[in-house]
Amino acid sequence: MSVKYSNEHEWIRVEGDIGTVGISQYAQEQLGDVVFVDVPQAGRKIAKGESVAVVESVKAASDIYTPAAGEVTEGNAALADAPGDINADPMGKGWIFKVRLADPADLDGLMDQAAYDDFVKGLG
Repeated sequence: MSVKYSNEHEWIRVEGDIGTVGISQYAQEQLGDVVFVDVPQAGRKIAKGESVAVVESVKAASDIYTPAAGEVTEGNAALADAPGDINADPMGKGWIFKVRLADPADLDGLMDQAAYDDFVKGLG
């Protein structure tokens, strides 16, 4: 199961037709300590690139954009009580929402791990 990354530093891990979305290690480092997360509600229809969640840190509030269109199947409710999970485990417990993919081709333009690592190095 591979993980793909967007230019906005979101990741998506797909199992079947469900994609789990969160922010990258790099993104959480740039944000600093996360203090609040607004996750989308299940049933919400979302378009690729749409802002669907907000992560607030001690430094800033950042919109989270979906790397694929579809329907939200679940928001990570645990982040309401433990927003720091995004800092501690951004690729695990810190996931933000799950989406039933409308079109798997949405993932075609996303970066794999090596391409994302190169992208981040170029931001220096």
